[in-house]
Amino acid sequence: MADILITPQGSRPMRRAYGSLLSELLDQPQNDALRLQIMAACYSAILAWEPRVKLTGIAFNTTYDGKMVIDITGTRTDAPGALSLSVPVS
Repeated sequence: MADILITPQGSRPMRRAYGSLLSELLDQPQNDALRLQIMAACYSAILAWEPRVKLTGIAFNTTYDGKMVIDITGTRTDAPGALSLSVPVS
């Protein structure tokens, strides 16, 4: 899932739709609207490219040193058990 999120859409020659719009959002001023856009971009990319996962939550956090992290929680549809992943995006 990290590969899906950090790959900009249009960057793979044979799969132009693969990836997410996350890279286009990272350089914008951080506010509540941007947080929602980032979460929506993550949700739509994972929904499109990872059918084995059912998402239950996406959180976008900024650390004190300015790094941004996306925390994803969900369940796998092909195996029992919870899923938790943190993806650093900057």
